Amino acid sequence: MYHDYRIMNPHKGYLCMNEIEFGVPLKPPMSSVFRQKLPRPETYRLIVLEGKRFNALESLKHGMVDHLGGLEEALKYIAELNLVVKGDSGVYALFKKEMFRQTIELLDDEEEDPKLRLQAQQQLDRDEAARRKVDEFEKSLKSGRPKL
Repeated sequence: MYHDYRIMNPHKGYLCMNEIEFGVPLKPPMSSVFRQKLPRPETYRLIVLEGKRFNALESLKHGMVDHLGGLEEALKYIAELNLVVKGDSGVYALFKKEMFRQTIELLDDEEEDPKLRLQAQQQLDRDEAARRKVDEFEKSLKSGRPKL
């Protein structure tokens, strides 16, 4: 979602956020990206709270993508909007920085939050410990003496 322009293959794929389906919290920076990029609050609600899967036509209708097509259509769209030349300007980056200032601030705050860093490290430690247990169990299976 954080691309400046989004082009979707009209024949396959979906846009969705299925975190609601498996209980993963939506962090403030990611939530901010969706609030800034989705044109209507009801679309934000559908994708975040309901986990709705949007096909290409629905994604275009809801303003989640700008255009439908493959590589050829994407290149044509880029040329029509003269994006390569605009992107060469230093002003383009400044405009983007201002457009998404709130999200950038949230990203910076999250990186600096020691509590979040600690939680992330604790999760990594738990994951590593679980992986070691799985490795030990698999090793015990190979030796013919499984340890549960």
